[in-house]
Amino acid sequence: MESYVFLLSIAIILLSTKVLGDATNKVNMTQVVGALLAGVLLGPSCFGLIEETDFLAKTAEIGVILLMFTAGLDTDINEMKKNSVACLAIASIGVIVPLVGGTACYYFFFTPGTASYDDILKAVFVGVTLTATSVSITVEALREMGKLEGKVGNAILGAAVIDDIIGIIVLTVVISMKDTSVSISAILLKILIYAVIMLVMGYLLNRFQETIDTNLGKRRITTYIVAACFIVAYATETFFGIADITGAYLLGLFFSQHRVKKEIARKITVPSYLFFSPIFFASVGLKVEFSGLTGRLMVFSLLLLAVAVLTKVLGCGLGAKLCGFTSREALQVGVGMVSRGEVALIIAQKGFAVGLITAEMFPSMVLMVIATTIITPVVLRKIMQDNVGGTK
Repeated sequence: MESYVFLLSIAIILLSTKVLGDATNKVNMTQVVGALLAGVLLGPSCFGLIEETDFLAKTAEIGVILLMFTAGLDTDINEMKKNSVACLAIASIGVIVPLVGGTACYYFFFTPGTASYDDILKAVFVGVTLTATSVSITVEALREMGKLEGKVGNAILGAAVIDDIIGIIVLTVVISMKDTSVSISAILLKILIYAVIMLVMGYLLNRFQETIDTNLGKRRITTYIVAACFIVAYATETFFGIADITGAYLLGLFFSQHRVKKEIARKITVPSYLFFSPIFFASVGLKVEFSGLTGRLMVFSLLLLAVAVLTKVLGCGLGAKLCGFTSREALQVGVGMVSRGEVALIIAQKGFAVGLITAEMFPSMVLMVIATTIITPVVLRKIMQDNVGGTK
């Protein structure tokens, strides 16, 4: 007989994320934090009520794709163009500093002065994992505070897209040192082709903006554009090896100046808010697993967490400061880029597959990812709360 346990799992996730989301909101924290904590409590590290299944994983993926697509729709593209140099600086320094910090953290903790070639590669790969940025959690926190369309929000989103590209290049270089079958030139060519394709797509959508906007008010336009979002996300991940959420965000960005964007956003927000997003946020918490963490690995995990937070805040904050942001804005940008989320987990899994991360080390990486994901909206709310409801 077919199992219908997944229905009960969905009900528990939806109820728990809502209840805890409301609870955290009452104590001046974003509802995202409550949803993440719900996943931690429901998962194997606490009550063990929900298991991460293939269905939940795929539903969560739909949730984050829709979340990033709507973030693209909400982005002020003119503001982003104005801050394009800043986005590049934030992303670049925000990759270099965590890369160095993560490498040093592993090297001096496990193999000071006695490292072999493989040990050095493992140390560098830990640094690569720390370069990742996943702003899906930050996006929701900024949206709750009405800051997604502001200067800081646009800088974070723009830098995150560039960060993703730089991270892929660094990841490819390091893996190629372990696996000689990986071609750096082939990856760079793919990225170049992808950039050209997306630029052409953006140009065509802008060129035919009036034609597309004539469908305003017709039901089919939302269906067509959502289908296009999933096609672009699929192609981005499958053919070019870039995160699917990057493709979804860029397509949303291309539609951000169309008159149909409000109608599309309104229709997508309902199923996303009610169903897909809570499952995504909870799924992040479900990945927390403390079994296998020895005392020494727990110390390393805490040290790695500190390095992960500080290097992103300092690196991205420095990039923002050099580009004319105020000290407060630079701090907000740095904190907004701290979350590693599903992007770092994917990188860690690739490292595990090629032997650059051991089975014993993997729980430490997951703990760092989950902790940064939970910390980000909490701290971001704190440092932006004086401006909540104010000027964007």
